[in-house]
Amino acid sequence: MAAALIALLVPDPTGGRATVRDRVADAVAATVALGYGLTMLRIGDATAAGAAIPWPVDVLLGVLCAVPLAMRRRRSLAVLLALLPFGAISVTATGPILVALFTAAIRHRARLLFTLGAAHVGTGVVYFLLQGDPPYPVWVDVVLRAVTGAAAIGWGQFVQAYRRLTASLRAHAARLQAEQHLRVEQARLTERARIAREMHDVLAHRMSLISLHAGALEVRVDARPDEIAVAAGAIRSSAHEALAELRAVVGVAGRPEPPQPGLTDVPDLVASAREAGMHVEFTDEVAGDEPPTMVGRTVYRIAQEALTNASRHGSDASATIRLTGRVGEGLRIVVANPHPGTRGRAGRPGGMGLVGIDERVAMAGGRVRYGAEGGEYRIEAWLPWPA
Repeated sequence: MAAALIALLVPDPTGGRATVRDRVADAVAATVALGYGLTMLRIGDATAAGAAIPWPVDVLLGVLCAVPLAMRRRRSLAVLLALLPFGAISVTATGPILVALFTAAIRHRARLLFTLGAAHVGTGVVYFLLQGDPPYPVWVDVVLRAVTGAAAIGWGQFVQAYRRLTASLRAHAARLQAEQHLRVEQARLTERARIAREMHDVLAHRMSLISLHAGALEVRVDARPDEIAVAAGAIRSSAHEALAELRAVVGVAGRPEPPQPGLTDVPDLVASAREAGMHVEFTDEVAGDEPPTMVGRTVYRIAQEALTNASRHGSDASATIRLTGRVGEGLRIVVANPHPGTRGRAGRPGGMGLVGIDERVAMAGGRVRYGAEGGEYRIEAWLPWPA
């Protein structure tokens, strides 16, 4: 609420066309200024017989001094310097002077502001000397103007520090967001390079089979038709899978690595997790032959990342893994583990491992979703398995 009041009374813009908020702020500032000035007029000595000027003239001067407050955003110091002399003859003018002092304190250093505040107190002494028969001693005017002036300067300096802090926090948040985007992008690039390295061995293996069967056909000129058909089928199958995987990683270069695990290695992954102390329920309902290499490897990596997250962030070291699918329908993997503090709303954690899963599933042509749901954290992915 205090921040909203600060934004209303002294908006950030320092130029340009006036907005609705600026006009409302001007009206509020003028009302506050005149309210304070008229209050001081009523309880002070401005209505006494010995006043330097009649009280209606005092009020008129105060109203006229409130008009320049509309310029306080662009010319805060000039407005304050123009209003300060009126404090020597008008009590009502002290309200606009304090508002101008507060506004200037937001944009200038404390040393200058306290000098101008001292000048404001000095005009109180001049006002006392101009009275014919002052009802109050001079120290009353001095103390009152000193206290209210110090309050205006202190509040203005607080607003200045508040704005600097919020600006710094916004810049820091923007920098952190940019760094997070950079980390995510770096993780994507790293994962793509890793996938490319994994593909190297697979493609090399496929091309070796093609070369082997093609060489056999070249040498065996007397091969039977059924032998030729088997060799041609092996060449076609190897070439089809090699091209499918090559399309997924085209343009991504890498160095060779040892062969990577696939779908058939998921049971071994589950067994190693159980040996490490986790309770893992594994259901394998995949029908038919082994899926394409890239699909199987992606399933393995999803299971691996999910078990790692479950052991680190789950409420207990347990998880369930379910594999379903068949040729032509696709392959689906669902991994769930208990997760504390969930409210059934899906989310996107900032872990780099999940960013890698996004990249792998996208390159395989599938879909993935993950998040907190029903008291557990779920990772669910679907991958194509063409006939």
